[in-house]
Amino acid sequence: MSDTEKMAGRQRVLVIDDEAAIGLSCRRCLEPEGHEVHCIEDPVKGLQAAIAGDYDVILLDLMMPRLHGMDVLKQMKAAGVAAEVVIITGHSTVESAVEAMKHGAADYLSKPFTPDELRLVFRKVMEKSALVRENAVLRRALEIDKGFEGIVGESRPMERVFGLIRRVAPTDGTVLVRGESGTGKEMVVRAIHRLSRRKDQPLLGCDCSSLAPSLLESELFGHVKGSFSGAIATKQGLFEVADKGTLFLDEVANLSLETQGKLLRVLETRRVRKVGDTAEREVDIRLIAATNRDLMQMVKDGTFREDLYYRLNVVPIDLPPLRERHGDIPKLAMVFLERCCRQNEINMKSFTPEAMAMMEAYAWPGNVRELRNVVERMAILCDSDRIEARHLPPELRQVPVPVVTASLPRLWGDFKNLKQQVRDAAVQELERRFLTEALQQCEGNVSKAAERVGMQRTNFHALMRKHGLTSEHGV
Repeated sequence: MSDTEKMAGRQRVLVIDDEAAIGLSCRRCLEPEGHEVHCIEDPVKGLQAAIAGDYDVILLDLMMPRLHGMDVLKQMKAAGVAAEVVIITGHSTVESAVEAMKHGAADYLSKPFTPDELRLVFRKVMEKSALVRENAVLRRALEIDKGFEGIVGESRPMERVFGLIRRVAPTDGTVLVRGESGTGKEMVVRAIHRLSRRKDQPLLGCDCSSLAPSLLESELFGHVKGSFSGAIATKQGLFEVADKGTLFLDEVANLSLETQGKLLRVLETRRVRKVGDTAEREVDIRLIAATNRDLMQMVKDGTFREDLYYRLNVVPIDLPPLRERHGDIPKLAMVFLERCCRQNEINMKSFTPEAMAMMEAYAWPGNVRELRNVVERMAILCDSDRIEARHLPPELRQVPVPVVTASLPRLWGDFKNLKQQVRDAAVQELERRFLTEALQQCEGNVSKAAERVGMQRTNFHALMRKHGLTSEHGV
């Protein structure tokens, strides 16, 4: 069924009830209103159909042979079935229906029910579903405009990353974020935590490359007073402090083999023991690790434990380098530019087409972090309201720029807008060059330059202000 049909009100309905009469009643009530109704009497086959099919609403009986309706509901939710579920129950099992709603059911119907009662519940459930879909559409539009959880990107590689974050965030699965330095691994970790069930609990991070192995163990697991030189008081480790929250281990590849073994034991037992202590304490944390190195190669080299690698690599998220995120550079650059101008209270600037083309052609070995630093430097040091090619660092100006630097739009309206933008940008650049050359020929004398090109001085000066030029541009 197409999205258009669904938006028009046509819904796919599955009825799972061992009484054929119930399915027939639902079909007679809903099909005349344009809905597509499928009826299955076997709860096992009904569960399989619910998981495999793209249904909008599932009417589910609680009391069925072979498999109880509550078990069907739980297995559907565990399998990620997105359909709204309405429980069908007898008067004697209304309490069970209320319990089912705690496990994700949207509403319930008591047997025997009239066609009007079915329509009323069905419409109420679909109104709720429509609001959820509308919110999802609005959230998606906001993500495109403002970024996904603060992460800016519209390229296909980043869309895949966002999809993984959405799926893994609500779970407690261990995540391994892999990517080159500067790709934004910590931002991904923060996005996962914000979208998780632990979002109201702490997110604590530890850079595994910043401490010596002995100090790192104390940082992670804690220590008791007198356990080593300098341990003047008992200290909680990050595993304990982050209890019920999320613990982020950055640069996990730098852990020593000894610390790797202790970390593995904590992950397997969910219990932690302070350095110098004999007692163990239970911990409840969600672990996210990050690395810019090839852990599988380190396993082959014997510098990283294979069992720990598989324990960490439950859900891998690979961040693409900026050079592979085609189309994301202009938007990222503008976001960084606007942010820098706002934070430093300087006049808003823009990029010339030539400067942006050079930025798109550059490989960005430092990835997003390098782009942000370069844009901030140019925003602060640029002496006009337009960042030109001459303002770029030398390494960017040396890169050959291809003739076509962006993909063409698919729609005619968008293409017309693009043509107008290209014309405007070209005219702006020509206008600026025209003024600059006139000033240079007159050694910065504005009155002489205006007279030379046949313009009134006031108009000439107005154009200079528009392009951020001063008489010094002619010297």
